[in-house]
Amino acid sequence: MNDVVLRPLRFTDDVAGMRVFLERLGLRARIESERGGWVDMVAGGGGMVALHDAASSSTGGRPGQTNLSFEADKIDELKDRLQEIGFVDATVFDEAYGRVLSVTAPDGVVIWVDERSDDLYGYKLHDASPDDRWSVTPYLTGMEEAGWRRFLRGLRADAAVRFGPSDEPFAVRLELTTTEDLDEVARRLDGLQVTRTATGLEITDPDGQLVVVHPNR
Repeated sequence: MNDVVLRPLRFTDDVAGMRVFLERLGLRARIESERGGWVDMVAGGGGMVALHDAASSSTGGRPGQTNLSFEADKIDELKDRLQEIGFVDATVFDEAYGRVLSVTAPDGVVIWVDERSDDLYGYKLHDASPDDRWSVTPYLTGMEEAGWRRFLRGLRADAAVRFGPSDEPFAVRLELTTTEDLDEVARRLDGLQVTRTATGLEITDPDGQLVVVHPNR
C-alpha cells in the first residue's frame, strides 16, 4: 500500500502561533525543523497541515498563503500511476530535505508530493497523539471539479477535499471537520474571532485568514 496523505501547506510569519492554534483544534506536531521554520501538524482523523516560515520560503510563499501538497510512502510508484492516467510531466527529484514528486495538476497548478523519509537530520520527531475527532478537509476554489477529482483519485487522496465555485480565483482555504461539539470548540478558542454559522464555525487564525470548522454529522 502506498499511503498518500493530504497536507495543505501554510506559509506564515508566525509558525509558533499557528502551531498553538492548530493544537487547540486537536492537531499535534509530528516533525519540526530544529531551526523552527517548519512543522508538520497531524490530525487523528486524517490529513495534515504543514507550517512553513514565509520569510525562508524558496518558492515565494506569502504570509497567509495556503498551497495544496501531499506526503507519500513511495513516490516512484505514484509517479508511474499518475503518468499512466495522463499526467505525463510527473517527475521525481531530490531536495535538501528529501525526495519530491512534482506534477502539473488540472488548471496548470503544480503539486508537490514529499516522500516520507527515515532520515531526520535537522529535524525533530515527536510522538504525536492527535485527537481522532478531527480531520483536515481543505476547500478549493477556481478549479474544475471533475478534472481535479480524477487527479485526486490518481493520488488516491480525494475523499477529504471540498470544492467551491470554479469561476472564482484559484485558492486553497484551510478547513477542518470534527465530531467534537462545536460549542465546546468555540469556548476553547476564547480570544480568537469565532462566528457560529448554520454550517459550522468561522475562525480568524493568527495569520488573519479564515478557517472553517465543519461538524461531522
